[in-house]
Amino acid sequence: MDRKLFSPFTIKNTTFRNRVVMSPMCMYSSPNQDGKVADWHLVHYPTRAAGGVGLIIIEATAISPEGRISYQDLGIWDDEHIEGLQRLVSLIQQNGAKAGIQLAHAGRKANLEETILAPSAIPFDKMKTPKEVNQAEIRQIVQKFRDAARRAKAAGFDVIEIHAAHGYLINEFLSPLANHREDEYGGSADNRYRLLSEVIEAVQQEWDGPLFVRVSAKDYVEGGSNVEDYIDYSRRMKEQGVDLIDCSSGAVVPAHIDIFPGYQVNLSEQIRHQAEISTGTVGLITSPHHAEEIVSNGRADLVFLGRELLRNPYWALNAAKELGAMGADVQPPKPYERAF
Repeated sequence: MDRKLFSPFTIKNTTFRNRVVMSPMCMYSSPNQDGKVADWHLVHYPTRAAGGVGLIIIEATAISPEGRISYQDLGIWDDEHIEGLQRLVSLIQQNGAKAGIQLAHAGRKANLEETILAPSAIPFDKMKTPKEVNQAEIRQIVQKFRDAARRAKAAGFDVIEIHAAHGYLINEFLSPLANHREDEYGGSADNRYRLLSEVIEAVQQEWDGPLFVRVSAKDYVEGGSNVEDYIDYSRRMKEQGVDLIDCSSGAVVPAHIDIFPGYQVNLSEQIRHQAEISTGTVGLITSPHHAEEIVSNGRADLVFLGRELLRNPYWALNAAKELGAMGADVQPPKPYERAF
């Protein structure tokens, strides 16, 4: 039986075997505080590839030491990181999935002893107060994103995703709740978008493959950003050559969010149709039939799974079986055939 969830999806010259994506989730498992790939990563990610996922996007990977969320984060701020990432990419690809990396800077949500950076000297909740970055530091951050993109290409990744969500640095610049600047990086929507625009341009100096951007398309707090703002931002990103908007929400400030299966799908749907750009959706999606409904009805092009893939690395294979989509293009690894 033909199922849209298990149909191929092509961006530029890259074809994903299906529409199931492993959402980037921090593992905090780089044990020596050096940002390098550990054995944990070499087991964790390829297992999901063997389980039938079409695209694995590895966790938020720091472009600089001060851009880490924690000291155990993966890093891509040094050429010494390339070798371990190459090995990880190779194992993912050997098991049939494409490999993506999320390039990130934690901004004011960095849980580090060193000085942390943000658009404005406003702490997140009860965390420590960040330093407001000056324009020279902004230029350095943009360059670090470019350098990270070069390393990602050298490591063999198929996709780069820029992390502009969840209250981390780029999201902080985008949101009026965290950005109180009065220079050309603050105030108007045009100015608040400027850092993301410059990061996109910098990454594209090194990267010509599929380019995603993860956004928090709703702040859930009065005076914050909403989906209408992100429809406009998504139009701008499309003009700049971004291929897909990965639609999440929240986390720039503490907020009450009513969550339920698919609670963010409407954000993806609105951006997809009004900005006319491909989207991915995420958020408590666990049912194969729900995932199929989302892509079949044009509410998103890709379905990103997070915690469900932590619970069940073989979700995609089980979903194909449940949906009757097993066939020539959807097969378990040969040693697992007897289980499916």
